[in-house]
Amino acid sequence: MANILDTGVKLVKNVGRYNIGAGSLAELQGLLDGRRAQARGQGQGEAVVFLVDEFFAGQPELTARLGVGAADVLQFVRTEHEPKTEGIDALVASLLDRGLSQPAAVVGMGGGITMDTAKAVSNLLGNGGHAADYQGWDLLKRPGVFKVGIPTVSGTGAEATRTCVMTNEATGLKLGMNSDYTVFDHVIMDPLLTATVPRNQYFYTGMDAYIHCIESLAGSYRNAIGDAYSRETISLCRQVFAQGDMMAPENRERLMVASYLGGCAIATSYVGLVHPLSAGLSVVLGLHHCVANCIVMRAMGEFYPQAYDEFWGMVQAQGVEIPQGVCAGLDEAGFEALYKASIVHAKPLTNALGEDFKSRLTPQRVADLFRMM
Repeated sequence: MANILDTGVKLVKNVGRYNIGAGSLAELQGLLDGRRAQARGQGQGEAVVFLVDEFFAGQPELTARLGVGAADVLQFVRTEHEPKTEGIDALVASLLDRGLSQPAAVVGMGGGITMDTAKAVSNLLGNGGHAADYQGWDLLKRPGVFKVGIPTVSGTGAEATRTCVMTNEATGLKLGMNSDYTVFDHVIMDPLLTATVPRNQYFYTGMDAYIHCIESLAGSYRNAIGDAYSRETISLCRQVFAQGDMMAPENRERLMVASYLGGCAIATSYVGLVHPLSAGLSVVLGLHHCVANCIVMRAMGEFYPQAYDEFWGMVQAQGVEIPQGVCAGLDEAGFEALYKASIVHAKPLTNALGEDFKSRLTPQRVADLFRMM
């Protein structure tokens, strides 16, 4: 086991309030009514910005349950690609053009892409500038607009984390706005919303919570609270994925809890080797984060042997498919791009391999790992 070292984390901000349980989406309208009344009392606009996963565009009965009013904005978020800084800037510019510089609230309903989009929009409305200005650690100067997260798939922990991850195509980097101001003010976790997630996607996303925590527990930068969150998250993931139907109602609620706790774990510690390599796949090949994590696990037997065996046992138990051969046919330039997009993530790589991680992760070694995927 790695030694527990001082992570440098002195203050940790968690989600302000949350609801959890089947049917808890019904609490949203009352929450927003309170926000509208508060904005009215302060002489501000009462409009709410709803950013909803495009999956729900054909389900008017669900969006009606959100209580979208005539003055509100309902924007369906495309999820074909992960968030990009230019896309976030364009979305914020469209809201400013409509006079919505300070809405009563921003609601993000969907998976990690949609929730990260909502957090980024809230941050920019509160701080101005462009999304790329705040990619890094603690660069935001002010709170954003009051924001509510409603996950409709479980695993990323985006509902609990202090970051929203975006790709900057100009620099080729995938980085987050890591800040206490990024944390949602309120989260509603309703497991009824995850019933229609496709099985493969449900597994890929759920594994993000598991992988977060096996990386954290195997790393050097640890603390007692992060360890406790991680151990419970892994325990819940085992209950969900190791046997039985992972999508049974009781397992959907367990996974929703695991996702939240996994996000809390990462707020107090760091991930490891899987996530930087996954980021490389996302930046260079355009693969979504959660499936990219699962693909990276093909090459992790040396680094996380117990988790490697357990992961592939869960794949078999649930009968899901993990893509393979995604790097087949890449030329030297392609592998160089993967190396550069991965090696830039110094904190998690130091957590996993030590300060001399570059001596172990040479361009040739990293290329060999990607060839295993």
